[in-house]
Amino acid sequence: MNRLVSIVVPTLNGGATLGRLLEAIAAQGRDFDLEILAVDSGSTDDTLRVLREHGASVIDVTPSTFNHGETRNMALTHARGEFAVLIVQDAVPAHDEWLSELVRPLVDDPQLAGTFARQRPWPHASRLTAHYLARWVAAQPAARITAPLTSEAFAAMSPTERHLACAFDNVCSCIRMDVWRRHPLRATPIAEDLEWAREVLTAGHRLAYVPSAIVWHSHERPIRYELHRSYRVHQRLYALFGLSTVPTMGTLLRAVCTTFPLHVRLAVTEPRRRARALLRGAGLAIALPLGQYLGARSAREGRELLDTRSV
Repeated sequence: MNRLVSIVVPTLNGGATLGRLLEAIAAQGRDFDLEILAVDSGSTDDTLRVLREHGASVIDVTPSTFNHGETRNMALTHARGEFAVLIVQDAVPAHDEWLSELVRPLVDDPQLAGTFARQRPWPHASRLTAHYLARWVAAQPAARITAPLTSEAFAAMSPTERHLACAFDNVCSCIRMDVWRRHPLRATPIAEDLEWAREVLTAGHRLAYVPSAIVWHSHERPIRYELHRSYRVHQRLYALFGLSTVPTMGTLLRAVCTTFPLHVRLAVTEPRRRARALLRGAGLAIALPLGQYLGARSAREGRELLDTRSV
């Protein structure tokens, strides 16, 4: 009997990209069976029709109850596969061996709890977006396996080392269901993947980054959204790893002064809409460091400093 792999996709008004994702899944070369589970948070476009046309099972959740960890857990309770791929609705596989490449390491190595894929920016992405994605572990060309971490080894690491060791990304990942049953995702507004990685690594499992499994994925988000997202992410990075990338007002000022000319240099190389790129780059030169500073400060002080319900 062939192995069964479950694919879990949280959806909300998926638009054209969701259809491309589902078509790319259907085109995958593989020697295992598939099921697609969508957990939908109240779509009002044709998302539900597109899902059902591609044979997906749909689980409905109330939009106000969406949570990155708990909502994925809800879908995973319905998964029948030995492995489950977690992917977002606007990531699209770049080739027809993506799925086999992502799953194969888990088949070959029973100590692996999960794998995650390489992300490439969409061809139309701005230079600024491509620059920031290129800095993330899930954009690098070299494969890596993270070994188990003892509590003592984790405690001895610097905050930056902890973050790097626990890098994992549910933009596109694959998890072993037996491990998930013992270590479900935690209820959290963001960074459920990093928290899960920390938990399974300290429980004695391994994780693998698989750059041969590639998805297209990038965003050109509004400045306000990026401020709020940076704030939420850095709240979690401080809580999980003790990481504070912009710890003081002085480092915030230096970060803005360093980031602004970088963003200008990237904007002036845009092939079109340079004025728009300059304005967005200038805004993000303030918003991104400010979000980092306020997020870690909020976690340290145990109080909210921004209203980020839109993230």
